[in-house]
Amino acid sequence: MLKGILTVGGWTLISRVLGFARDMLIAALMGTGPIADAFFVALKLPNLFRRLFGEGAFNAAFIPAFSGLLHTEGREAAKQFAQEAFAAMAFWLGIMTILGEIFMPALMTILAPGFSENPGKFALAVSLSRITFPYLVLICLAALVSGVLNGLEKFTAASASYVLFNIVSIACMLWLTPYVPTVGHALAWGVTVSGIAQLGLLMVAVRRSGMALRIPRPRMTPQMRLLMRRMAPGLVGAGVTQLNLTVDVIIASLLPPGTVSVLYFADRVQQLPLGVIGTAVGTALLPLLSRQVRAGEAASAIATLNRAIEYGLFLTLPAALALIVCAYPIMLSLFGRGAFGLESVLFSSQSLAAYALGLPAFVVVKVLAPAFFARGDTGMPVKIGVASVALNLVLNLLFMIPLAHVGPALATSIAAIVNVAGLAIVLRRRGHFVPDRLLVRRCIGMAGASAAMGAVLWGLRALLFQAPSFGWLRLISLGELVGGGMVAYAIAASLFGAYNLRDVGRMLSRRRLRGAGGSAISPAPTTEI
Repeated sequence: MLKGILTVGGWTLISRVLGFARDMLIAALMGTGPIADAFFVALKLPNLFRRLFGEGAFNAAFIPAFSGLLHTEGREAAKQFAQEAFAAMAFWLGIMTILGEIFMPALMTILAPGFSENPGKFALAVSLSRITFPYLVLICLAALVSGVLNGLEKFTAASASYVLFNIVSIACMLWLTPYVPTVGHALAWGVTVSGIAQLGLLMVAVRRSGMALRIPRPRMTPQMRLLMRRMAPGLVGAGVTQLNLTVDVIIASLLPPGTVSVLYFADRVQQLPLGVIGTAVGTALLPLLSRQVRAGEAASAIATLNRAIEYGLFLTLPAALALIVCAYPIMLSLFGRGAFGLESVLFSSQSLAAYALGLPAFVVVKVLAPAFFARGDTGMPVKIGVASVALNLVLNLLFMIPLAHVGPALATSIAAIVNVAGLAIVLRRRGHFVPDRLLVRRCIGMAGASAAMGAVLWGLRALLFQAPSFGWLRLISLGELVGGGMVAYAIAASLFGAYNLRDVGRMLSRRRLRGAGGSAISPAPTTEI
């Protein structure tokens, strides 16, 4: 599994870096003004479906079924299942896209009710949303093809496809803007064009893998009905984080102008560790866990889950504390230029710190949810997820007046923590998750090392950002801050027993990666991070 995590995480890291370059351009050109607010809301609908399908419900239902057919009935049966799923999804999502284009004003009233008070802003949001909405069907079909590749344990193309989103968006922003009404229109067209590019790349990759997909007539076969039944509740169960963020947008639209943009930029920063770590672990975990469950290897499945949590928390805990301690210099260095003024920097840094509080929970959700999905249970996560979304909504309403732009972020973090606690308790009661001594010991070591790193970062922040700086000097100072924090954590983690170099070398060896029946995690309790 570790090899898959490194592959997915590496490409996701590249995508996130390019995403930061894109967001820096957006911040400089649009700041947190009305065009930015309208574009980010227009991006929210298709992006919500991308994250739900690409990183959540669809893969949770499709990959176990596809992997099971592949190993029990062979490639032809698995290919037929994938083709039927592609045809059904293209048909229903095509209808949904047409309806969305027609009824976009009504959808906008639901997603951003606060925009109704400003007719110009509301009209712009509707116009941009109609441009971006076809991305929904394109990226969901791309998620299906990615699921096929992941089921074949070919992670590279599926992970690399997201890089195209940022490349195309940057290109459109730089070259298309002079020919359209606003930079928001250029970005909106970039979203849809990137969907075409991603789906095209993945279709080529799946054909080269020996499983070229042909699209039959859409039919609701028994397998399709089972897939849809398993996928429907998973839309909430696996996508609770995204649904909570959508609630944040609804509430933010009711707050002062610019709040939607402030929350977007804060979320983008915390999405770096969340995407690189959480998505990578969850994507690589599900196929392995599904095989172990089908083979009746209960002890191996529990050990795999322990190691996945360990991998996720090893980088997530220090990342969360670093984002809290260094929120202001991070936002200042990345976005503090052009139309993105010091007030926007301050507000977005406060929201970032609130989001970072729940970062470990956001990642662990992506580890615990596959433990249910691998067993065909999408019902329990949806029950816990619904409770989490309801809690988020209540907290948003309680926080929106006294905490303003911090309220939605803090509510989302608290809801994520409650969601993780619920999933862990149910798995523990069912005997599907038992924290072993190694996990407990390592988590204690990670917590101690993170605290030590936080103290170092606090001192470095005061030293590096005590005098005003501009442009590349800020980025250099931020690089020094990040580098100092990484060195401090590496040393402290070794001293606190969170890992040791000998175990890391053994774990990364080729023999180790081939252990445990081809998985990158051995079920033996001596596996170390």
